[in-house]
Amino acid sequence: MSRLEVVHHEGYDPALNALFVPAIKVASGRLVFISGVTGAPVYHDHPHRPEDFDAIPPDAASQARLAYEHLAQALTAAGCTPSDVVSLTRFFTHIAEDQDAINAIQAAFFAGHLPTSTTVEVKRLATDPRLRLEIQAIAVDPE
Repeated sequence: MSRLEVVHHEGYDPALNALFVPAIKVASGRLVFISGVTGAPVYHDHPHRPEDFDAIPPDAASQARLAYEHLAQALTAAGCTPSDVVSLTRFFTHIAEDQDAINAIQAAFFAGHLPTSTTVEVKRLATDPRLRLEIQAIAVDPE
């Protein structure tokens, strides 16, 4: 048995183009909880200073590329890869405008692996009002 088992239930249709699976059963490994990442540098001053975020590109696709790079850095530091992610929570500030572009970048990042996922639209993100996406993840370190 694999250490991660995808769980489907009644109504599953493999012909559907989905970005997530309903459940993943973990048989072994250690949980890794990753704080929310955005297009902003992971390490930045608190309280936030708006000028520290002036170099962040304004468009969702560019911000998503940066956010997934930051997620990759955290995964690598924890001894994980994108295929070790079991749960993903995404916070959008403009879901209707940004979802397709961000989904394409996410699909490339995971390269066929599908974690469980939740997407929420929020009024704004805490770091800077210009940010459009924040991603939080849970992975399983294969030990």
